[in-house]
Amino acid sequence: MKYMLLVHHDEESFRKRAETERQGMLQESVQLAQQLHASGHYLGAAPLHPTSETTCVRVRDGKPIVTDGPFAETREQLGGYFLIEAKNLDEAIGIAARIPGARIGTVEIRLVTEVAGLPGE
Repeated sequence: MKYMLLVHHDEESFRKRAETERQGMLQESVQLAQQLHASGHYLGAAPLHPTSETTCVRVRDGKPIVTDGPFAETREQLGGYFLIEAKNLDEAIGIAARIPGARIGTVEIRLVTEVAGLPGE
């Protein structure tokens, strides 16, 4: 089963952390991705640029409406993701708990719906 692990944290709080701490967390994430790849769980992962660089698109009455910034104002923002293969939710929870971002924010676990006909399926 595929799970999307969405890493949420407070961007402002993260930005105020020492550069060495931020880089250390990034390197921990890379190491985790390597471990997940070696164990057959890894499907993809990446940090995201800050919400200040976000563009949102909505279509209303057939016309696209483009706005800057995240759609919803929240205390925590989506900072990155891991896409994994896990045999069940318990295994996905164990992997999510190893993500460095879980120490400073929240990792949301979402089961990915398999849709026939998509590329790579």
